[in-house]
Amino acid sequence: MLHVDLDQFIAAVEVLRRPELAGKPVIVGGRGDPTERAVVSTASYEARAYGVGSGMPLRIAARKVPAAVILPVDHEAYLEVSEKVMAVLRSQPGATVQVLGWDEAFVGIESDVPEDIARQLQLAVLAETRLHCSIGIGDTLVRAKVATGFGKPAGIFRLTEGNWLQVMGDRPTIDLWGVGKAVSRRLATLGVKTVAELAAANPADLVPEFGPKMGPWYAQLGRGEGSQVVDDTPWVARGHSRETTFQRDLTEEADIDAAVRELAAHVLDDVAAEGRPVVGLTLKVRYAPFTTTTYGRKIPETSAPAEVLAQALELAAKIEPGRPIRLLGLRAEMTMPEDSRQGHTPTRSGW
Repeated sequence: MLHVDLDQFIAAVEVLRRPELAGKPVIVGGRGDPTERAVVSTASYEARAYGVGSGMPLRIAARKVPAAVILPVDHEAYLEVSEKVMAVLRSQPGATVQVLGWDEAFVGIESDVPEDIARQLQLAVLAETRLHCSIGIGDTLVRAKVATGFGKPAGIFRLTEGNWLQVMGDRPTIDLWGVGKAVSRRLATLGVKTVAELAAANPADLVPEFGPKMGPWYAQLGRGEGSQVVDDTPWVARGHSRETTFQRDLTEEADIDAAVRELAAHVLDDVAAEGRPVVGLTLKVRYAPFTTTTYGRKIPETSAPAEVLAQALELAAKIEPGRPIRLLGLRAEMTMPEDSRQGHTPTRSGW
């Protein structure tokens, strides 16, 4: 199985639209205005060399690279190019394509020489879209995904059971797909700091910290194990979310109430298009200067907008009074169809 990842996808699309930007530091985020509150969606390799990365506040990125070209996010343009790329992948004889997002997908295909197939895919994508991609080859989805990082940019790398620990063993657990900063810190408190140590861990020893499902899953992840099937079943969204970063902090109760109502209206529109009832809500609150808290609850299954709004406003009542708010977000979880693909992410064995 192959993992195809388009290199610096959003920045690359912008360079295709504006060829004069080739070789320059390009940063894409928000409305392209570093004086506004927004974060970096992506940066070209030239900008990354200065330490700019996704999720960084746009104003900080602008300080790091004063000469950078900063552009607004254009979702429709990226979606259009992404669909062309996925069509190229699907056109390959015998290929099963599992889309992960705009810029990446798993491709399942039978071959004794997967490197040859990978090179063919790279050439096909380049010929059709003028975009470069990196490809990871693996005997599990996890290993294929992790392998891609070693192939960037525009390269190919293979990770299998045979070389997994040789390549990954000494690396910190945060280098694993599915392990973030918080989980790596929690693993470290258990004395597990490297991939090799996680691979050797007794799954039962991880259960008190991570629970009966996630504990064994993290141990499996350390070994690079997991699903060996590329599944092209269309992904069904478990939920829909919207969030707003305010250019000025919200402090008045009436303004907060109005903002929650507006978010709920947008989320309800998204949910209505799915035709599935809501079963849970999560309110995300980012207090100034940059402290994020979430408030969540399960709710009785309902398709009634008034009931969802009422539940959202009850969550909003948990907001700490008097604390300035710079961001609000609302997510609605829905019931899932019986025939939907299971699991939240491809690394959790449901995919």
